Amino acid sequence: MFKKEALLYIDWTIVLSIFIIMIIGFINSYSASHSMGYAFYAKQLTWYAIGLFIMIFFLFFDYKLLIHLTNYMQIGVIILLVLILLIGKTSGGSQRWISFGFFNLQPSEFAKLSGVLLLSSFFATNEKIGYQIWELWKPLILLLITFLLIFKQPDFGTAGIILLISGTLIFLAGIKWLSFIGILILAITALPILWRFLKPYQIDRILTFFNPSADPLGSSYHVIQSKIAVGSGQFFGKGFMEGTQTQLAFLPEAHTDFAFSIWAEEWGFIGCMFLLGAFFILLSRGIAISLSAKDRFGSFIAMGVTAMLFWQIIINVSMILGLFPVVGVPLPLISYGGSSAITTFAGIGLLLSINAKKTFFT
Repeated sequence: MFKKEALLYIDWTIVLSIFIIMIIGFINSYSASHSMGYAFYAKQLTWYAIGLFIMIFFLFFDYKLLIHLTNYMQIGVIILLVLILLIGKTSGGSQRWISFGFFNLQPSEFAKLSGVLLLSSFFATNEKIGYQIWELWKPLILLLITFLLIFKQPDFGTAGIILLISGTLIFLAGIKWLSFIGILILAITALPILWRFLKPYQIDRILTFFNPSADPLGSSYHVIQSKIAVGSGQFFGKGFMEGTQTQLAFLPEAHTDFAFSIWAEEWGFIGCMFLLGAFFILLSRGIAISLSAKDRFGSFIAMGVTAMLFWQIIINVSMILGLFPVVGVPLPLISYGGSSAITTFAGIGLLLSINAKKTFFT
């Protein structure tokens, strides 16, 4: 039963930080749309509206009802990923979307959150001090299938994010040292195998990371233009819609993977610190909610959602600065994309629900 007093327990700091990030995302999308001649900002507003509705839904939803449904949710995501291989839409050499005409659904984005719920449920219902790797076989099999299907698309960035989120939750749950060493050995052994399945352009991007000047008009072009955009912004930036790298279309995929480059060029170091500050507040509140959660399931969900946001922010920003290979990881609520925005808002809704649970449900 809902109580009016529950509104007092909504984490308004998270809500404020989300609205700040949304405003920045809209401004950024508007600038990118102006240079590309397509109103991406209009669709972005639509995703924000849908996402906010989903966030409010999860805010008033008792997340504990999900604890015994997470296996089915993960299997549902796997079915969607199999459909991608059969009837998925191909764009830019990748087959990642199911087209509905007005909307391209990207199930790999939902796999991030479903993976968080899957592991959170497992650790909540199998509580102990220190896990052996073979004790985690049930969720790990589902996650491995999910990883391989996403890797096949190919979407190395999202597949890697799922590994990082899973690794974070497993580490925090407590894994014994022998098992930890075993996972590291297994991961190192798997790298040469995975390398053989990479597409030529993915290999070029990785090699470019080590030698950016090797192909300045080819595989290095994105990173070089991104670094020029970021550096030319200097301290205060060039001003709204005054970024030459963006407005003259030197910066490819400016509205998606390299959205942060637009912001850095137009708003400079000060603008970047403001945006990263909003993200930092959001992440710090996520950690605080995890530590203060009233149940183990909620605690792991909160930490998983925080890890999901953290790794996307770190990899995206590192990517546009040339500190990480270009792997196509979006910046939450800044990069254009409906599936990514909906997943982010759903995760934020769960954070708010966990924080307010003691008053929302009686």
